[in-house]
Amino acid sequence: MVSVNIRAAKTHLSRLVERAAAGEEIVIAKAGKQVARLVPLRETKRVRQPGSMVAQPFWISDDLDAPLT
Repeated sequence: MVSVNIRAAKTHLSRLVERAAAGEEIVIAKAGKQVARLVPLRETKRVRQPGSMVAQPFWISDDLDAPLT
């Protein structure tokens, strides 16, 4: 884990993002106090299940196609 001050983070943001994307954790500090953490984004791939909402209750109003007032 690397700690950088906020000024250095603003100056070298693109480099820090590349390092975080490579798996490194970077802590951003302001006046010596940790305020943020830059970590790699975990990609979550959800598999879509056709028909997964079949068991859910479904209701349509009787006046669905009525003109608006």
